[in-house]
Amino acid sequence: MSTAKGGTGRRIVLWRHGQTAWNLERRFQGSTDIELTDAGIHQARRAARLLAALRPDAIVASDLKRTAATAAELAALTGLPVTHDAALRETYAGEWQGLTHEEIIARYGEQYAAWKRGEPVRRGGGELETEVADRAAPVVLRHADKLPEDGTLVVVSHGGTIRTAIGRLLGLEPHHWEGLGGLSNCSWSVLGEGARGWRLLEHNAGSLPEPVLGDDT
Repeated sequence: MSTAKGGTGRRIVLWRHGQTAWNLERRFQGSTDIELTDAGIHQARRAARLLAALRPDAIVASDLKRTAATAAELAALTGLPVTHDAALRETYAGEWQGLTHEEIIARYGEQYAAWKRGEPVRRGGGELETEVADRAAPVVLRHADKLPEDGTLVVVSHGGTIRTAIGRLLGLEPHHWEGLGGLSNCSWSVLGEGARGWRLLEHNAGSLPEPVLGDDT
C-alpha cells in the first residue's frame, strides 16, 4: 500500500486516542469520559502529522473527550470536519469502570478469566463485545461507503471498540477477536478494500504503511 493515492482501493484507518491518566493507572475506562494527559496531546499531534500524509477524505470519531481531542489534531492539519458519533464509544463495562487491572482480577476473577477464554461476558454487567461491534461497525461502514475511489477514512475510537470493529469487518468469529491484540495509545490499524472484502493491512502501527512486497496481491 502506498501513501500516494492511485489504485490502492478504499482504506480505513482506525486510530486509538492518546494517553490518559487512567491509562497510566491501568484503570478500565470504558465509557467514562476521561481527558488526555499532556503526553497524550503530544502523542496525538505526532500521529496526526503522520496520518495527514495519507490525505484522508473524512474523519469520524467517538464523542468522548479523549477521542475528540485526538481527532481535533488531525482536523487542524487537514482542514477536515470531524463527525462525532456516540456509537464509537468504548465498551460500557459497568462495575469494572474505574477499577485497576489488579482490582478487576481480585473482584471479578472468574468473569475476567471467562472473557479471556473468548466466552461472551458482560464485563461488570455491561456490554457484550458483539454488542459493541453491532453499534460501531455499521458506523464505520456507513462512512466508508461515502468515500471516493481510493479514498481514506480515519476513525478515531478506543482500543476495545476498534478491535471488535476490525473483527466484525474481517468476518472473524467473536472468540477470535482477542487474538488481534490491543493498540497502544495513538497507534492505528489499517484496513484495505480487497476482492473478497476488507483485509487487515497494518495493526498497532505508529508509522506510515509500507507496500507489501512478495505477497499474493
